[in-house]
Amino acid sequence: MKGFFQLISSGQFLDLFSPFLPLADIALPLAECLGRVPVNDDLRAPEDLPPFSRSTMDGFAVRARDTFGCSESEPALLDIIGEIAMGRPGNELSLRPGTCAHIWTGGELPARADGVVMVEYTHLLDERTVEIFRPVAPGENVIRAGEDFSSGNPIMPARRMLRPQDLGVLAGLGITELKVYKRPRVGIISTGDELVEPDQPLASGKIRDINSTTLAALVTEAGAVPTCYGIFPDNLEMMLAACEQALNQNDILLLSGGSSVGRRDFTLQVLERIEGSELLAHGVAIRPGKPTLLARRGNQAIFGLPGHVASAMVVFYLFVRPLLRLFMGLDADHGLREIQARCAEQIPSAIGREEYVRVRLENQPDQPLPLATPVYGKSGLLRPLVEADGLLVIGRDVEGQDRGSEAQVLCFPEQ
Repeated sequence: MKGFFQLISSGQFLDLFSPFLPLADIALPLAECLGRVPVNDDLRAPEDLPPFSRSTMDGFAVRARDTFGCSESEPALLDIIGEIAMGRPGNELSLRPGTCAHIWTGGELPARADGVVMVEYTHLLDERTVEIFRPVAPGENVIRAGEDFSSGNPIMPARRMLRPQDLGVLAGLGITELKVYKRPRVGIISTGDELVEPDQPLASGKIRDINSTTLAALVTEAGAVPTCYGIFPDNLEMMLAACEQALNQNDILLLSGGSSVGRRDFTLQVLERIEGSELLAHGVAIRPGKPTLLARRGNQAIFGLPGHVASAMVVFYLFVRPLLRLFMGLDADHGLREIQARCAEQIPSAIGREEYVRVRLENQPDQPLPLATPVYGKSGLLRPLVEADGLLVIGRDVEGQDRGSEAQVLCFPEQ
């Protein structure tokens, strides 16, 4: 049995993703591209944004030199030659020395204007004359043409999910369709004779399936599309048939439970019997999550996750999420916010495995780092998951963390 419970490091596990490739691309309307990753790593502005120099204030467009040295005691007197109506070309007016024009926020500057005096610093003497009480410098209260994005320059960093503000910029540049990577499809199967669906009453010895709901939410949170196939008993042929069906419809398959070395655990056997699959790993030197499995069939991945939901979540964040991000055109990392925190108490750990401790984070007055308090609980308890804010990382060659020491924390995404 190739790879059967031969522990590898988390880094070696991530290295196994090198044969996998991002998914195919699809052209979508801009409105449907939120959370997607553009295929083009070098998106450049097709035109200037803004397309013309515009005012950022209500007031008067001026030649800055005409306001030099003015003050409340010695205001500059300028002739008003007109008004820049919203949506009208600014070049309909051209300023001469000693003249100005009414302008509104967003209006195009008239020809030869290079600044705007806020209306608060002016006083109308009559319909044709205004007093200016404060000088402006060239470019003051003005956004110049192309100052936001100039034609031919990059629009945004490569390999990043599109955010609402990114879509707004693209719309402003007239880009209404993009080629983006497809969202990964993820099949989820829970295994175990003891499981029943969440909407079913409990008989003696039965528990409700928690993992399918949790994993589906984690998949959605990562930007992929989950499909739950239900619960399957510890039966080799039934599990094999379910996996084959799920792999025909998905890019990644998550098998929850059945990855350890127990007598009735069939996940390893199932993975070895899937036609065209290759077992890449069985066992990773982390705690929790040691019995994790990974197999590959072409550009599809099959993960065997631990049955305990806390362990399954750790494995998801460390390994499943990075592969999902790779499929979406991102870097193959967890993409979680990483912070430094101070340990509220001593946290023991055994050398030889990376440990991921659930912690609660609390900001302290006058302290630069938050306090990380372990949220302990027996294997299988759920309350620690609800109370935790993230995972404190203890390296495989470290004998725990001392009270007051600094440690890295992977923060759970916030909704």
